Amino acid sequence: MDLFLRLYFHSPPLISTATSTSSGSGFQSKTEYLFGKIDMQIKLVPGNSAGTVTTFYLKSEGSTWDEIDFEFLGNMSGDPYTLHTNVYTQGKGDKEQQFYLWFDPTANFHTYSILWNPQRIILTVDDTPIREFKNSESIGVLFPKSKPMRMYASLWNADDWATRGGLVKTDWSKAPFMAAYRNIKIDGCAHINGRSSCSPSSSWYTQQMDATSQARLRWVQKNYMIYNYCTDRKRFLTKPNNTHPHVLTTMYPFKIFFFTTLLMAVFSFSDADFNSDVDVAWGSDHVKILNNGQLLTLSLDKLSGSGFQSKQEYLFGQIDMQIKLVPGNSAGIVTNFYLKSEGSTWDEIGFEFLGNTSGDPYTLHTNVYTQGKGDKEQQFYLWFDPTANFHTYSILWNPQRIILTVDDTPIREFKNSESIGVLFPNSQPMRMYANLWNADDWATRGGRVKTDWSGAPFTASFRNINIDGTNKPSSSWYTQQMDATSQARLEWVQKNYMIYTYCTDTEKFPQGVPSECATSV
Repeated sequence: MDLFLRLYFHSPPLISTATSTSSGSGFQSKTEYLFGKIDMQIKLVPGNSAGTVTTFYLKSEGSTWDEIDFEFLGNMSGDPYTLHTNVYTQGKGDKEQQFYLWFDPTANFHTYSILWNPQRIILTVDDTPIREFKNSESIGVLFPKSKPMRMYASLWNADDWATRGGLVKTDWSKAPFMAAYRNIKIDGCAHINGRSSCSPSSSWYTQQMDATSQARLRWVQKNYMIYNYCTDRKRFLTKPNNTHPHVLTTMYPFKIFFFTTLLMAVFSFSDADFNSDVDVAWGSDHVKILNNGQLLTLSLDKLSGSGFQSKQEYLFGQIDMQIKLVPGNSAGIVTNFYLKSEGSTWDEIGFEFLGNTSGDPYTLHTNVYTQGKGDKEQQFYLWFDPTANFHTYSILWNPQRIILTVDDTPIREFKNSESIGVLFPNSQPMRMYANLWNADDWATRGGRVKTDWSGAPFTASFRNINIDGTNKPSSSWYTQQMDATSQARLEWVQKNYMIYTYCTDTEKFPQGVPSECATSV
């Protein structure tokens, strides 16, 4: 499809680009630059953006061009964009890194920046570096430093490849699609008539990454990078050049396809009714049951939090709950969904969502207690924004194992290892609980970040509760194990999204980690 420029101008300095079945659109800088720092605030296409690509990049002219890319690959509603980055020199690329973002890029404007100087390229998102590409010409690696580049931005249809390898096509019934740009800032060496205006005194011209930036880069690449050419052994039979020690995470292209396939799984639930299945446990004036019992909301303010519990106790079962967490600044707040028995030597299996400041991800904290003894924590970030839509969190508990899943993707398995002396909860019936409460004495950065009560009341929403807690061995979950596909999913989550596991905490266990860790991780 031939594309031509079509811009919609709003009150300056806002520009919107749109795409429809007739055309996409784009704009470009008036001037070329040889090195510079370019900032752009972008709000991406909301809703079902599958098949669309929004870009912001630098590119030179000619068949052996240089290029530095941000490309945002659209996805189905509720699934995250893929932020695709690349560096081309003399027409040669193959240096892709891909990321998910730690916020919803369609809800608000966020700042995407390209810093390009003679020694490095640094790509940042909201002042957080996500990628550094250093000048490694000394070891034979090409680096773009001789060709002036123009800034481009565009919105176009690429449903032959952009979403799940082209399997998901653009839904033109949603057109026109629109992305918005504002607050462009270019501080660069203008290249006019073959001469550059560059001044080495510009701060970005010699900028490097300090220790704080390096730490932030490692955080992003550990938790949000989903593909890195530097670790793609299938693609590069020999190790590619410009492999940096800060690259921590591996995800091959087939895994990207596999992951997006998981996100599209369809879940079925039996009809559930909060009016008949649960009791309000506390904060009754902060609990609302809506839509004829199909939706329940918990709220929290300075006066009280709130919670509910199942009417019955269960000895083994599978419990599913769809939850949408508190949006915005949730620092200090905890939303939980768990099973727990009575008494001082209780058993417990839990999901706890620890809130954070706006833009930072929730921490999903999990634990297993038996006879009042826990210390079996694992923590994760999620691969989506849990505040934008409902997602399904499930606890499967049978005599042989506990499996915690998110949207049908297992994140943790805790096996019955009583044969080697490990306690396992298999004798005390447990009730299902869910709460929203203030825990700013410990929940966010060890209690250093407090709840901002100016944002109250805070609200979390629950729907589609499904409890199958019979004790019959004929129930499918009663003997359920993890097959090879589930094991692969579990390994993917734990490799890319686990941020803490007790099984590697030698400071907590100086005499050696618990014996079950040999098989649980």
